[in-house]
Amino acid sequence: LFPLAVRGSEGLYMVNGPPSFTESVAFQRDSGKNCKAVAFSKDGSLFGWCNGEKVNVVNVTRAELLHSFDLPKTVCFDFSPKNNVLATWQAYATAKDGTAGVPNLQLHDLRTGKCLKSFVQKKMQNWCPCWAEDESICARNVNNEVHFFENNNFNTIANKLHLQKVSDFVLSPGVQPTKVAVYVPGSKGAPSFVRLYQYPNFGGPQSALANKSFFKADKVTMLWNKKATAVLVVASTEVDKSGASYYGEQTLHYLAASGESAVVQLPKNGPIYDVAWSPNSVEFCAVYGFMPAKATVFNLKCDPVFDFGTGPRNAAYYSPHGHILVLAGFGNLRGQMEVWDVKNYKLISKPVASDSTYFAWCPDGEHIVTATCAPRLRVGNGYKIWHYTGSVLHSHEVPADQEMWQVSWQPFLDGVFPERAVRYQAVPGEPPRAEPGPAQAYRPPALRHRPAPSSRLHEDEPPQNMKPQLGGSDKPVSKIALKNQRKHEAKKAAKQEAKADAHQGPAQVRTPQNVLQNTVPAMTTGDPEVDKKIKNLKKKLKAIEQLKEQAAAGKQLEKNQVEKIQKEAALLKELEDLELGV
Repeated sequence: LFPLAVRGSEGLYMVNGPPSFTESVAFQRDSGKNCKAVAFSKDGSLFGWCNGEKVNVVNVTRAELLHSFDLPKTVCFDFSPKNNVLATWQAYATAKDGTAGVPNLQLHDLRTGKCLKSFVQKKMQNWCPCWAEDESICARNVNNEVHFFENNNFNTIANKLHLQKVSDFVLSPGVQPTKVAVYVPGSKGAPSFVRLYQYPNFGGPQSALANKSFFKADKVTMLWNKKATAVLVVASTEVDKSGASYYGEQTLHYLAASGESAVVQLPKNGPIYDVAWSPNSVEFCAVYGFMPAKATVFNLKCDPVFDFGTGPRNAAYYSPHGHILVLAGFGNLRGQMEVWDVKNYKLISKPVASDSTYFAWCPDGEHIVTATCAPRLRVGNGYKIWHYTGSVLHSHEVPADQEMWQVSWQPFLDGVFPERAVRYQAVPGEPPRAEPGPAQAYRPPALRHRPAPSSRLHEDEPPQNMKPQLGGSDKPVSKIALKNQRKHEAKKAAKQEAKADAHQGPAQVRTPQNVLQNTVPAMTTGDPEVDKKIKNLKKKLKAIEQLKEQAAAGKQLEKNQVEKIQKEAALLKELEDLELGV
Protein backbone atom coordinates (compact mmCIF):
# COMPACT_ATOMS: atom_id res chain seq x y z
CA LEU A 1 0.00 0.00 0.00
CA PHE A 2 1.17 3.53 -0.77
CA PRO A 3 -0.61 5.88 1.65
CA LEU A 4 -1.79 9.25 0.44
CA ALA A 5 -1.86 12.11 2.97
CA VAL A 6 -4.87 14.43 2.57
CA ARG A 7 -4.96 17.86 4.25
CA GLY A 8 -8.00 20.17 4.23
CA SER A 9 -10.73 21.88 6.21
CA GLU A 10 -11.93 18.41 7.31
CA GLY A 11 -8.59 17.82 9.01
CA LEU A 12 -5.62 15.59 8.18
CA TYR A 13 -5.94 11.90 7.36
CA MET A 14 -4.30 9.17 5.29
CA VAL A 15 -5.88 7.07 2.56
CA ASN A 16 -4.53 3.63 1.65
CA GLY A 17 -3.40 3.46 -1.95
CA PRO A 18 -4.41 0.88 -4.55
CA PRO A 19 -6.21 -1.43 -4.42
CA SER A 20 -8.24 -0.63 -1.23
CA PHE A 21 -8.49 3.23 -1.17
CA THR A 22 -9.87 3.13 2.40
CA GLU A 23 -8.92 5.54 5.18
CA SER A 24 -5.84 4.29 7.01
CA VAL A 25 -6.57 3.13 10.55
CA ALA A 26 -2.85 3.10 11.40
CA PHE A 27 -2.74 6.93 11.27
CA GLN A 28 -5.14 8.61 13.68
CA ARG A 29 -7.03 11.42 11.95
CA ASP A 30 -6.27 14.96 13.19
CA SER A 31 -9.65 16.71 12.89
CA GLY A 32 -8.33 20.20 13.60
CA LYS A 33 -9.09 22.76 10.89
CA ASN A 34 -5.79 24.60 11.26
CA CYS A 35 -3.29 22.11 9.80
CA LYS A 36 -0.75 24.40 8.10
CA ALA A 37 1.81 22.01 6.69
CA VAL A 38 2.58 18.31 6.19
CA ALA A 39 5.73 16.51 4.99
CA PHE A 40 7.09 13.01 4.54
CA SER A 41 10.77 12.23 5.00
CA LYS A 42 12.71 11.42 1.80
CA ASP A 43 12.46 7.65 2.38
CA GLY A 44 8.82 7.85 3.51
CA SER A 45 9.47 6.34 6.95
CA LEU A 46 8.60 9.53 8.89
CA PHE A 47 5.62 11.85 8.58
CA GLY A 48 5.16 15.26 10.20
CA TRP A 49 2.41 17.86 10.43
CA CYS A 50 1.81 21.20 12.10
CA ASN A 51 -1.70 21.65 13.48
CA GLY A 52 -1.35 25.24 14.75
CA GLU A 53 -0.29 24.06 18.20
CA LYS A 54 2.57 21.58 17.78
CA VAL A 55 4.76 20.02 15.10
CA ASN A 56 4.25 16.27 15.42
CA VAL A 57 6.52 13.59 13.92
CA VAL A 58 5.40 9.95 13.65
CA ASN A 59 6.97 6.74 12.37
CA VAL A 60 4.65 5.75 9.49
CA THR A 61 5.15 1.96 9.63
CA ARG A 62 4.82 1.65 13.42
CA ALA A 63 2.25 4.49 13.72
CA GLU A 64 4.26 5.72 16.71
CA LEU A 65 4.60 9.36 17.81
CA LEU A 66 8.34 10.13 17.96
CA HIS A 67 8.39 13.84 18.82
CA SER A 68 6.07 16.74 19.43
CA PHE A 69 7.69 20.16 19.17
CA ASP A 70 5.97 23.16 20.75
CA LEU A 71 6.15 25.48 17.72
CA PRO A 72 2.58 26.76 17.07
CA LYS A 73 3.58 29.40 14.49
CA THR A 74 5.45 26.99 12.19
CA VAL A 75 4.56 27.66 8.55
CA CYS A 76 6.80 25.07 6.88
CA PHE A 77 9.21 22.31 7.84
CA ASP A 78 11.28 19.57 6.21
CA PHE A 79 13.39 16.50 7.02
CA SER A 80 17.08 16.05 6.22
CA PRO A 81 17.79 13.17 3.74
CA LYS A 82 18.88 10.67 6.42
CA ASN A 83 16.19 11.74 8.94
CA ASN A 84 18.71 13.10 11.46
CA VAL A 85 17.48 16.73 11.45
CA LEU A 86 14.09 18.45 11.29
CA ALA A 87 14.17 22.05 9.97
CA THR A 88 11.24 24.34 10.91
CA TRP A 89 10.50 27.91 9.79
CA GLN A 90 8.23 30.51 11.39
CA ALA A 91 7.40 33.93 9.96
CA TYR A 92 10.04 36.48 11.01
CA ALA A 93 8.77 39.33 13.16
CA THR A 94 10.57 42.30 14.71
CA ALA A 95 9.74 43.44 18.23
CA LYS A 96 7.34 46.36 18.78
CA ASP A 97 10.19 48.66 19.77
CA GLY A 98 11.93 47.95 16.44
CA THR A 99 14.64 45.70 17.82
CA ALA A 100 15.64 42.58 15.88
CA GLY A 101 13.33 39.57 16.10
CA VAL A 102 14.25 36.20 17.53
CA PRO A 103 15.78 33.49 15.29
CA ASN A 104 12.94 31.85 13.36
CA LEU A 105 14.72 28.97 11.52
CA GLN A 106 15.36 26.08 13.88
CA LEU A 107 17.17 22.77 13.36
CA HIS A 108 16.20 19.92 15.69
CA ASP A 109 17.96 16.62 16.32
CA LEU A 110 15.36 13.93 15.57
CA ARG A 111 17.06 11.37 17.83
CA THR A 112 17.08 13.49 20.98
CA GLY A 113 14.49 16.18 20.12
CA LYS A 114 16.94 18.95 21.11
CA CYS A 115 17.40 22.15 19.12
CA LEU A 116 20.81 22.00 17.41
CA LYS A 117 20.88 25.58 16.12
CA SER A 118 18.67 28.62 15.43
CA PHE A 119 19.16 31.12 12.60
CA VAL A 120 17.48 34.32 11.47
CA GLN A 121 15.88 33.66 8.06
CA LYS A 122 13.71 36.60 7.05
CA LYS A 123 12.47 35.42 3.66
CA MET A 124 10.28 32.38 3.15
CA GLN A 125 11.79 31.84 -0.30
CA ASN A 126 14.62 29.26 -0.14
CA TRP A 127 14.21 29.11 3.63
CA CYS A 128 15.31 25.48 4.03
CA PRO A 129 18.99 24.53 4.27
CA CYS A 130 20.13 22.06 1.60
CA TRP A 131 21.83 18.78 2.50
CA ALA A 132 23.94 16.43 0.43
CA GLU A 133 22.32 13.00 0.21
CA ASP A 134 24.62 11.51 2.88
CA GLU A 135 24.29 14.63 5.12
CA SER A 136 28.06 15.16 5.03
CA ILE A 137 27.38 18.74 3.88
CA CYS A 138 24.63 21.24 4.65
CA ALA A 139 24.46 24.66 2.95
CA ARG A 140 22.41 27.86 3.21
CA ASN A 141 22.49 31.24 1.50
CA VAL A 142 23.41 34.07 3.91
CA ASN A 143 23.80 37.66 2.66
CA ASN A 144 24.83 36.61 -0.88
CA GLU A 145 27.25 33.98 0.41
CA VAL A 146 26.78 30.22 0.60
CA HIS A 147 27.76 28.87 4.03
CA PHE A 148 28.66 25.18 4.29
CA PHE A 149 28.44 23.05 7.45
CA GLU A 150 29.86 19.53 7.72
CA ASN A 151 28.39 16.45 9.48
CA ASN A 152 25.50 18.47 10.94
CA ASN A 153 27.84 20.58 13.09
CA PHE A 154 26.06 23.94 12.78
CA ASN A 155 28.28 25.81 15.24
CA THR A 156 31.21 25.97 12.80
CA ILE A 157 31.09 27.23 9.21
CA ALA A 158 33.35 24.75 7.41
CA ASN A 159 33.46 26.62 4.05
CA LYS A 160 32.16 29.72 2.31
CA LEU A 161 31.44 30.34 -1.35
CA HIS A 162 31.66 34.07 -1.91
CA LEU A 163 30.88 35.62 -5.31
CA GLN A 164 29.59 39.12 -6.11
CA LYS A 165 25.97 38.40 -5.19
CA VAL A 166 24.96 34.76 -5.07
CA SER A 167 21.21 34.80 -5.55
CA ASP A 168 20.55 31.04 -5.58
CA PHE A 169 22.35 27.69 -5.40
CA VAL A 170 21.50 23.99 -5.80
CA LEU A 171 23.46 21.00 -4.48
CA SER A 172 23.83 17.98 -6.75
CA PRO A 173 21.92 14.78 -5.92
CA GLY A 174 23.58 11.42 -5.32
CA VAL A 175 26.76 10.43 -3.51
CA GLN A 176 30.00 12.36 -3.06
CA PRO A 177 31.75 14.32 -4.40
CA THR A 178 29.04 16.96 -4.05
CA LYS A 179 28.79 19.63 -6.73
CA VAL A 180 27.21 23.07 -6.36
CA ALA A 181 25.42 25.12 -9.05
CA VAL A 182 25.34 28.86 -8.20
CA TYR A 183 23.52 31.72 -9.90
CA VAL A 184 24.74 35.32 -9.86
CA PRO A 185 22.38 37.89 -11.43
CA GLY A 186 23.87 40.48 -13.78
CA SER A 187 24.19 44.16 -12.84
CA LYS A 188 25.34 47.40 -14.50
CA GLY A 189 25.38 45.90 -17.98
CA ALA A 190 27.27 42.75 -16.95
CA PRO A 191 25.64 39.40 -17.81
CA SER A 192 24.17 36.95 -15.32
CA PHE A 193 25.98 33.63 -14.94
CA VAL A 194 25.66 30.12 -13.54
CA ARG A 195 28.77 28.26 -12.37
CA LEU A 196 29.32 24.67 -11.30
CA TYR A 197 31.83 23.91 -8.54
CA GLN A 198 32.95 20.72 -6.85
CA TYR A 199 32.93 21.04 -3.06
CA PRO A 200 35.17 22.38 -1.52
CA ASN A 201 37.12 23.81 -4.51
CA PHE A 202 35.87 27.41 -4.63
CA GLY A 203 39.12 29.22 -5.49
CA GLY A 204 37.93 31.72 -8.10
CA PRO A 205 36.60 31.33 -11.66
CA GLN A 206 39.42 28.98 -12.70
CA SER A 207 38.29 26.35 -10.20
CA ALA A 208 34.75 26.22 -11.65
CA LEU A 209 33.81 23.00 -13.45
CA ALA A 210 31.64 24.92 -15.93
CA ASN A 211 30.45 28.45 -16.52
CA LYS A 212 27.58 29.89 -18.59
CA SER A 213 26.81 33.59 -18.85
CA PHE A 214 23.69 35.10 -20.39
CA PHE A 215 21.67 38.29 -20.55
CA LYS A 216 17.88 38.55 -20.10
CA ALA A 217 17.57 36.89 -16.71
CA ASP A 218 15.60 38.22 -13.75
CA LYS A 219 15.46 34.76 -12.19
CA VAL A 220 16.63 31.24 -13.00
CA THR A 221 15.59 27.68 -12.25
CA MET A 222 18.47 25.18 -12.02
CA LEU A 223 17.79 21.47 -12.49
CA TRP A 224 20.42 18.79 -11.86
CA ASN A 225 20.01 15.42 -13.53
CA LYS A 226 19.92 12.35 -11.29
CA LYS A 227 23.54 11.35 -11.99
CA ALA A 228 24.80 14.91 -11.29
CA THR A 229 26.53 15.12 -14.68
CA ALA A 230 24.64 18.15 -16.05
CA VAL A 231 22.40 21.09 -15.13
CA LEU A 232 19.57 22.68 -17.10
CA VAL A 233 19.04 26.39 -16.47
CA VAL A 234 15.75 28.10 -17.36
CA ALA A 235 16.49 31.85 -17.40
CA SER A 236 13.46 34.12 -17.46
CA THR A 237 12.63 37.82 -17.44
CA GLU A 238 9.52 39.27 -15.83
CA VAL A 239 8.69 41.37 -18.90
CA ASP A 240 9.01 40.59 -22.60
CA LYS A 241 10.14 43.95 -24.03
CA SER A 242 9.03 42.92 -27.54
CA GLY A 243 5.46 42.57 -26.20
CA ALA A 244 5.10 39.12 -27.77
CA SER A 245 4.45 37.26 -24.50
CA TYR A 246 2.52 37.94 -21.31
CA TYR A 247 4.85 35.52 -19.47
CA GLY A 248 8.09 37.41 -20.10
CA GLU A 249 10.96 35.81 -21.98
CA GLN A 250 12.61 32.46 -21.26
CA THR A 251 15.75 30.76 -22.54
CA LEU A 252 17.04 27.27 -21.83
CA HIS A 253 20.75 26.64 -21.17
CA TYR A 254 22.71 23.43 -20.65
CA LEU A 255 25.86 23.00 -18.50
CA ALA A 256 27.78 19.75 -18.14
CA ALA A 257 30.07 19.04 -15.18
CA SER A 258 32.74 18.24 -17.79
CA GLY A 259 32.80 21.93 -18.80
CA GLU A 260 30.57 21.95 -21.89
CA SER A 261 27.76 24.48 -22.14
CA ALA A 262 25.18 25.39 -24.77
CA VAL A 263 21.94 27.22 -25.44
CA VAL A 264 19.18 24.70 -26.19
CA GLN A 265 17.67 25.75 -29.52
CA LEU A 266 13.87 25.48 -29.34
CA PRO A 267 12.18 25.38 -32.77
CA LYS A 268 9.08 27.36 -31.74
CA ASN A 269 8.94 30.86 -30.24
CA GLY A 270 7.12 31.53 -27.00
CA PRO A 271 7.27 30.74 -23.28
CA ILE A 272 9.04 27.72 -21.80
CA TYR A 273 6.34 26.15 -19.64
CA ASP A 274 8.21 23.20 -18.20
CA VAL A 275 11.49 21.28 -18.41
CA ALA A 276 12.01 17.80 -16.91
CA TRP A 277 15.01 15.46 -16.78
CA SER A 278 14.43 11.81 -17.53
CA PRO A 279 15.50 9.62 -14.56
CA ASN A 280 18.02 8.00 -16.95
CA SER A 281 19.91 11.37 -16.91
CA VAL A 282 20.68 11.24 -20.66
CA GLU A 283 17.51 12.91 -21.99
CA PHE A 284 15.25 15.78 -21.04
CA CYS A 285 11.86 17.02 -22.20
CA ALA A 286 10.92 20.66 -22.78
CA VAL A 287 7.37 22.04 -23.24
CA TYR A 288 7.51 25.40 -25.00
CA GLY A 289 6.09 27.79 -27.59
CA PHE A 290 2.90 29.78 -27.99
CA MET A 291 -0.22 27.62 -27.73
CA PRO A 292 -0.67 25.00 -29.00
CA ALA A 293 2.67 24.24 -27.35
CA LYS A 294 5.37 21.92 -28.65
CA ALA A 295 7.05 19.21 -26.56
CA THR A 296 10.42 17.78 -27.55
CA VAL A 297 12.85 15.26 -26.02
CA PHE A 298 16.53 16.26 -26.33
CA ASN A 299 19.74 14.29 -25.73
CA LEU A 300 22.89 15.47 -23.92
CA LYS A 301 24.13 17.10 -27.14
CA CYS A 302 20.95 19.23 -27.03
CA ASP A 303 19.82 17.62 -30.30
CA PRO A 304 16.11 16.78 -30.63
CA VAL A 305 15.39 13.05 -30.35
CA PHE A 306 11.59 13.01 -30.61
CA ASP A 307 9.06 15.78 -31.25
CA PHE A 308 5.58 15.20 -29.81
CA GLY A 309 4.07 17.80 -32.15
CA THR A 310 1.78 20.51 -30.82
CA GLY A 311 -1.11 20.36 -28.38
CA PRO A 312 -2.78 21.96 -25.34
CA ARG A 313 -0.06 21.29 -22.76
CA ASN A 314 2.13 23.13 -20.27
CA ALA A 315 3.74 20.41 -18.11
CA ALA A 316 5.84 17.23 -18.42
CA TYR A 317 6.14 14.46 -15.82
CA TYR A 318 8.45 11.43 -16.14
CA SER A 319 7.49 8.30 -14.19
CA PRO A 320 9.93 7.32 -11.38
CA HIS A 321 11.49 4.65 -13.63
CA GLY A 322 11.59 6.99 -16.64
CA HIS A 323 9.76 4.60 -18.99
CA ILE A 324 6.57 6.70 -19.23
CA LEU A 325 6.13 10.43 -19.85
CA VAL A 326 2.93 12.38 -19.22
CA LEU A 327 2.40 15.65 -21.11
CA ALA A 328 -0.44 17.61 -19.55
CA GLY A 329 -2.30 20.90 -19.83
CA PHE A 330 -3.34 22.12 -16.37
CA GLY A 331 -4.10 25.56 -14.92
CA ASN A 332 -5.85 27.59 -17.61
CA LEU A 333 -6.04 24.53 -19.91
CA ARG A 334 -8.68 21.78 -19.84
CA GLY A 335 -6.60 19.09 -18.15
CA GLN A 336 -5.88 16.86 -21.15
CA MET A 337 -3.08 14.36 -20.51
CA GLU A 338 -1.04 12.41 -23.06
CA VAL A 339 0.63 9.29 -21.65
CA TRP A 340 3.60 8.14 -23.75
CA ASP A 341 5.79 5.03 -23.73
CA VAL A 342 9.16 6.79 -24.17
CA LYS A 343 11.12 3.69 -25.10
CA ASN A 344 9.02 3.08 -28.21
CA TYR A 345 7.48 6.60 -28.44
CA LYS A 346 3.96 5.22 -28.58
CA LEU A 347 0.89 6.96 -27.20
CA ILE A 348 -0.69 4.85 -24.41
CA SER A 349 -3.74 6.92 -23.41
CA LYS A 350 -5.27 10.41 -23.47
CA PRO A 351 -7.26 10.85 -20.25
CA VAL A 352 -8.72 14.22 -19.20
CA ALA A 353 -8.44 15.48 -15.59
CA SER A 354 -10.51 18.67 -15.67
CA ASP A 355 -9.75 21.52 -13.25
CA SER A 356 -6.66 19.78 -11.84
CA THR A 357 -4.22 21.90 -9.85
CA TYR A 358 -1.88 19.06 -8.81
CA PHE A 359 -0.33 15.99 -10.45
CA ALA A 360 2.05 13.38 -9.00
CA TRP A 361 3.32 9.93 -9.92
CA CYS A 362 3.00 7.18 -7.32
CA PRO A 363 6.44 5.74 -6.43
CA ASP A 364 5.41 2.40 -8.03
CA GLY A 365 5.45 4.01 -11.51
CA GLU A 366 1.97 2.60 -12.24
CA HIS A 367 -0.44 5.05 -10.62
CA ILE A 368 -1.06 8.79 -10.75
CA VAL A 369 -2.95 11.22 -8.51
CA THR A 370 -4.56 14.40 -9.83
CA ALA A 371 -6.25 16.84 -7.46
CA THR A 372 -8.25 20.04 -7.40
CA CYS A 373 -7.07 22.00 -4.35
CA ALA A 374 -7.85 25.30 -2.66
CA PRO A 375 -6.91 28.12 -2.72
CA ARG A 376 -6.20 27.70 -6.48
CA LEU A 377 -9.80 26.50 -6.94
CA ARG A 378 -12.27 26.66 -4.08
CA VAL A 379 -15.07 24.61 -5.71
CA GLY A 380 -15.10 20.99 -6.80
CA ASN A 381 -12.19 20.07 -4.53
CA GLY A 382 -11.15 16.42 -4.50
CA TYR A 383 -8.68 13.92 -5.94
CA LYS A 384 -8.58 11.05 -8.45
CA ILE A 385 -6.23 8.08 -8.56
CA TRP A 386 -5.56 6.82 -12.09
CA HIS A 387 -3.76 3.97 -13.75
CA TYR A 388 -1.54 5.35 -16.50
CA THR A 389 -3.59 3.47 -19.11
CA GLY A 390 -6.31 6.09 -18.53
CA SER A 391 -8.61 4.31 -16.03
CA VAL A 392 -9.86 6.14 -12.93
CA LEU A 393 -9.44 3.64 -10.07
CA HIS A 394 -10.76 5.86 -7.27
CA SER A 395 -12.16 9.37 -6.98
CA HIS A 396 -13.11 11.42 -3.94
CA GLU A 397 -14.88 14.77 -3.79
CA VAL A 398 -15.05 16.75 -0.57
CA PRO A 399 -18.44 18.18 0.46
CA ALA A 400 -19.39 21.47 -1.20
CA ASP A 401 -18.92 23.44 2.05
CA GLN A 402 -15.41 22.01 2.65
CA GLU A 403 -11.99 22.55 1.04
CA MET A 404 -9.02 20.31 0.30
CA TRP A 405 -5.59 21.97 0.46
CA GLN A 406 -3.03 19.27 -0.26
CA VAL A 407 -2.52 15.62 -1.20
CA SER A 408 0.82 13.84 -1.09
CA TRP A 409 1.99 10.26 -1.81
CA GLN A 410 4.24 8.56 0.73
CA PRO A 411 7.69 8.45 -0.95
CA PHE A 412 9.85 5.34 -1.24
CA LEU A 413 13.54 4.95 -2.02
CA ASP A 414 14.60 4.09 -5.57
CA GLY A 415 14.66 0.38 -6.28
CA VAL A 416 11.83 -0.57 -3.90
CA PHE A 417 9.44 -1.03 -6.84
CA PRO A 418 10.74 -2.85 -9.94
CA GLU A 419 9.98 -1.45 -13.39
CA ARG A 420 7.10 -3.28 -15.05
CA ALA A 421 6.41 -3.79 -18.75
CA VAL A 422 4.32 -1.02 -20.31
CA ARG A 423 0.63 -1.86 -20.79
CA TYR A 424 -1.52 -0.40 -23.53
CA GLN A 425 -4.84 -2.03 -22.63
CA ALA A 426 -6.81 0.02 -20.07
CA VAL A 427 -7.11 -1.69 -16.68
CA PRO A 428 -10.60 -2.00 -15.10
CA GLY A 429 -11.60 1.10 -13.17
CA GLU A 430 -14.58 3.04 -11.83
CA PRO A 431 -17.45 3.48 -14.30
CA PRO A 432 -16.98 6.88 -15.97
CA ARG A 433 -19.08 9.70 -14.57
CA ALA A 434 -21.19 11.79 -16.90
CA GLU A 435 -19.33 15.07 -17.21
CA PRO A 436 -20.90 18.10 -18.87
CA GLY A 437 -19.53 18.60 -22.35
CA PRO A 438 -17.85 21.85 -23.35
CA ALA A 439 -20.22 24.73 -24.03
CA GLN A 440 -21.06 25.12 -27.72
CA ALA A 441 -20.56 28.41 -29.53
CA TYR A 442 -23.75 30.39 -30.17
CA ARG A 443 -25.16 30.01 -33.69
CA PRO A 444 -28.02 32.16 -35.05
CA PRO A 445 -31.27 30.23 -35.71
CA ALA A 446 -30.90 30.67 -39.49
CA LEU A 447 -27.57 28.77 -39.47
CA ARG A 448 -28.45 25.96 -37.08
CA HIS A 449 -29.60 23.52 -39.79
CA ARG A 450 -26.33 23.93 -41.69
CA PRO A 451 -23.10 22.03 -40.89
CA ALA A 452 -20.92 23.87 -38.36
CA PRO A 453 -17.89 25.59 -39.90
CA SER A 454 -14.43 24.51 -38.77
CA SER A 455 -13.33 26.75 -35.89
CA ARG A 456 -9.73 25.54 -35.57
CA LEU A 457 -7.31 28.43 -35.18
CA HIS A 458 -4.25 26.21 -35.55
CA GLU A 459 -3.44 22.97 -37.32
CA ASP A 460 -1.80 20.68 -34.76
CA GLU A 461 1.58 19.33 -35.81
CA PRO A 462 1.85 15.52 -35.62
CA PRO A 463 4.55 13.75 -33.54
CA GLN A 464 7.73 12.87 -35.43
CA ASN A 465 10.93 10.99 -34.70
CA MET A 466 13.84 13.44 -34.97
CA LYS A 467 16.56 10.78 -35.16
CA PRO A 468 18.15 10.63 -38.65
CA GLN A 469 16.47 7.81 -40.59
CA LEU A 470 17.73 8.05 -44.20
CA GLY A 471 20.08 5.20 -45.16
CA GLY A 472 20.80 4.45 -41.51
CA SER A 473 23.47 7.19 -41.38
CA ASP A 474 23.86 9.52 -38.43
CA LYS A 475 24.07 12.61 -40.66
CA PRO A 476 21.01 14.83 -40.92
CA VAL A 477 19.05 14.58 -44.18
CA SER A 478 19.93 17.40 -46.60
CA LYS A 479 17.34 19.66 -48.26
CA ILE A 480 18.20 18.25 -51.71
CA ALA A 481 17.68 14.67 -50.49
CA LEU A 482 14.33 15.65 -49.00
CA LYS A 483 13.32 17.37 -52.25
CA ASN A 484 14.24 14.32 -54.33
CA GLN A 485 12.41 12.06 -51.89
CA ARG A 486 9.24 14.19 -52.23
CA LYS A 487 9.47 14.15 -56.05
CA HIS A 488 9.87 10.37 -56.04
CA GLU A 489 6.85 9.94 -53.74
CA ALA A 490 4.74 12.30 -55.87
CA LYS A 491 5.65 10.46 -59.13
CA LYS A 492 4.86 7.11 -57.51
CA ALA A 493 1.45 8.40 -56.37
CA ALA A 494 0.76 9.80 -59.88
CA LYS A 495 1.53 6.41 -61.48
CA GLN A 496 -0.81 4.65 -59.07
CA GLU A 497 -3.51 7.21 -59.87
CA ALA A 498 -3.05 6.67 -63.64
CA LYS A 499 -3.40 2.90 -63.17
CA ALA A 500 -6.58 3.38 -61.15
CA ASP A 501 -8.03 5.66 -63.86
CA ALA A 502 -7.19 3.07 -66.57
CA HIS A 503 -9.09 0.38 -64.65
CA GLN A 504 -12.11 2.61 -64.13
CA GLY A 505 -12.35 3.53 -67.85
CA PRO A 506 -13.03 6.90 -69.49
CA ALA A 507 -16.61 7.08 -68.22
CA GLN A 508 -15.59 8.89 -65.03
CA VAL A 509 -14.37 12.44 -65.58
CA ARG A 510 -12.92 14.38 -62.66
CA THR A 511 -12.38 18.06 -62.07
CA PRO A 512 -8.74 19.24 -62.03
CA GLN A 513 -9.06 19.99 -58.30
CA ASN A 514 -10.02 16.39 -57.49
CA VAL A 515 -7.26 15.02 -59.71
CA LEU A 516 -4.69 17.11 -57.88
CA GLN A 517 -5.96 16.07 -54.46
CA ASN A 518 -5.63 12.39 -55.39
CA THR A 519 -2.30 12.76 -57.19
CA VAL A 520 -0.28 14.42 -54.45
CA PRO A 521 -0.22 12.82 -51.00
CA ALA A 522 -0.93 15.06 -48.02
CA MET A 523 2.51 15.92 -46.68
CA THR A 524 4.65 18.85 -45.60
CA THR A 525 7.60 19.96 -47.71
CA GLY A 526 9.91 20.63 -44.78
CA ASP A 527 10.19 24.31 -45.76
CA PRO A 528 7.81 26.48 -43.65
CA GLU A 529 7.65 29.22 -46.33
CA VAL A 530 6.63 26.75 -49.06
CA ASP A 531 4.09 25.11 -46.74
CA LYS A 532 2.60 28.54 -46.07
CA LYS A 533 2.29 29.29 -49.82
CA ILE A 534 0.65 25.89 -50.43
CA LYS A 535 -1.82 26.53 -47.63
CA ASN A 536 -2.74 29.95 -49.04
CA LEU A 537 -3.18 28.54 -52.57
CA LYS A 538 -5.48 25.81 -51.30
CA LYS A 539 -7.49 28.44 -49.46
CA LYS A 540 -7.90 30.47 -52.69
CA LEU A 541 -8.90 27.36 -54.69
CA LYS A 542 -11.47 26.47 -52.05
CA ALA A 543 -12.93 29.98 -52.31
CA ILE A 544 -13.11 29.60 -56.14
CA GLU A 545 -14.99 26.29 -55.75
CA GLN A 546 -17.52 28.05 -53.50
CA LEU A 547 -17.94 30.86 -56.06
CA LYS A 548 -18.54 28.30 -58.86
CA GLU A 549 -21.20 26.61 -56.73
CA GLN A 550 -22.89 29.98 -56.15
CA ALA A 551 -22.82 30.73 -59.90
CA ALA A 552 -24.30 27.29 -60.66
CA ALA A 553 -27.10 28.04 -58.18
CA GLY A 554 -28.00 31.15 -60.23
CA LYS A 555 -26.35 33.86 -58.13
CA GLN A 556 -25.11 36.93 -60.04
CA LEU A 557 -21.35 37.23 -59.39
CA GLU A 558 -19.39 40.47 -59.06
CA LYS A 559 -16.71 41.36 -61.61
CA ASN A 560 -13.84 40.63 -59.22
CA GLN A 561 -15.40 37.24 -58.36
CA VAL A 562 -15.55 36.29 -62.05
CA GLU A 563 -11.86 37.31 -62.38
CA LYS A 564 -11.03 35.04 -59.42
CA ILE A 565 -12.62 32.04 -61.18
CA GLN A 566 -10.61 32.78 -64.33
CA LYS A 567 -7.37 32.46 -62.32
CA GLU A 568 -8.14 28.87 -61.24
CA ALA A 569 -5.97 27.14 -63.86
CA ALA A 570 -2.93 29.31 -63.06
CA LEU A 571 -3.35 28.69 -59.31
CA LEU A 572 -3.62 24.92 -59.87
CA LYS A 573 -0.43 24.94 -61.93
CA GLU A 574 1.41 26.97 -59.25
CA LEU A 575 0.18 24.61 -56.50
CA GLU A 576 1.26 21.54 -58.46
CA ASP A 577 4.75 23.00 -59.00
CA LEU A 578 5.15 23.83 -55.30
CA GLU A 579 4.00 20.41 -54.10
CA LEU A 580 6.29 18.60 -56.53
CA GLY A 581 9.19 20.77 -55.34
CA VAL A 582 9.85 22.32 -58.77
